[in-house]
Amino acid sequence: MKSFSSSSFAGQHSDAMVLARAAVARNPQALFTDFQWFLYEGRDTVFFTAFSTNHYDKDGLGNMVAEMVALAPQLTHGFVGAQPGQPFPKHLLDAITSVEMVDDLDGYPDKWLSKSEDIFERKDLPLFRVMAAVRRGGPDEQGRASVIQVRSSHALLEGSDSALLTRSATAGHGVQSDKKNRLPLGDRLKGALRGYSFAFMSILFGTILAPKEQPWGFKTLAIERHRLRQLANKLGVRQRSLMFALVTHALNGKGEEKLMSKTVIGAAYTMLDTKRNSSDDDFFRVRALAAKFAVMDDFVDYVRMVDDTVAGIEQKDITSFQMMINSMFTSLRKLNRIAPFLPGKRFWRFNGGTHIVLTLVPPHRTYGPMTHGMIEPIYCGAWHSAANICTFCPGREYVTLNFSMEQRHLVNVDKIVALLDEVEARDVGPHTMTPSVERLR
Repeated sequence: MKSFSSSSFAGQHSDAMVLARAAVARNPQALFTDFQWFLYEGRDTVFFTAFSTNHYDKDGLGNMVAEMVALAPQLTHGFVGAQPGQPFPKHLLDAITSVEMVDDLDGYPDKWLSKSEDIFERKDLPLFRVMAAVRRGGPDEQGRASVIQVRSSHALLEGSDSALLTRSATAGHGVQSDKKNRLPLGDRLKGALRGYSFAFMSILFGTILAPKEQPWGFKTLAIERHRLRQLANKLGVRQRSLMFALVTHALNGKGEEKLMSKTVIGAAYTMLDTKRNSSDDDFFRVRALAAKFAVMDDFVDYVRMVDDTVAGIEQKDITSFQMMINSMFTSLRKLNRIAPFLPGKRFWRFNGGTHIVLTLVPPHRTYGPMTHGMIEPIYCGAWHSAANICTFCPGREYVTLNFSMEQRHLVNVDKIVALLDEVEARDVGPHTMTPSVERLR
């Protein structure tokens, strides 16, 4: 229904909610934006997990889900039988929550992380799950009595929602685009044409060139925030640039044999931006940008190049790449209405030459009843088909690095801390920026 967007959530006019329920009765994804539709069709998922001092049971998890739905009413959308904005009945709460007893909490959260394909197995259940593992003997020496995990379709939640829920704050979405801020007609036409072209090229090349499905894995790493802050100051770069550089340099490997590229690492990264325009998606706050990082053996030179590259991109244009992919989502959805078999399964394994996706989510700081008892580090990440992803989740004391990647890359994750140790011990001269970047700053 073109008259609806994801802004039609709980708390708005009752007439709108009646029409919303009528729309989803015909098509459970009727209120999804094109971006949401794309992530739903791709079976993309996100996760949040943390240890807790609480001893959870089914009733406790049910109460937590009720609070989540009240704060993020978009969780009531997207499944057969959905009643947008309405609390879940008990049989749905029971179906999407689970508690298991374990002897110890060693190996968590990594042993829990997965593609979360089970979320999509039943069309009549909400598109998220909440689970807890409780230690039989009570809290361990670190005070951890349990570990909890929330898994969701990415169509319903993004990193900013997770950060808001962690603070027990409202995470509902209004219309995220700014209809009054219209980009120049030429820019809009260019973005639309690029998006439509990219959609058809992706289907064509995806069908022909998509690689075989690769062995996949998940891993997490927690680093103290003060270490990253001190080293970034020492190197004269942004903390974000330092994190991007640590991950891409370590995962690419040393010497002649590079796992990603010998010359240029193609990266997509995300940011939040308050300067919205009419071409932005109506649901998602996040904006994606594309970057190319030239491969260098010396890490100090490399991290400073990454910092200069990011500075240059964000001072020039932070809308064109997002406009293009939004247009791609729109064209794919229209094509799918005409030919439901498109895009095919191979399409989702085609990444267009992007080696890695780097996502920095807003700070996750526990506050209020939603996260009472939860202990840092807090882990938050995503799975997208064929996309090597590192999600950076900052808390008060730690930043967690959450990897969803081909197995071959995970062997280098442990080298990140070794690289951090090595650079901390080096004597480093001041950062001399190129004149063009200096002017941009």
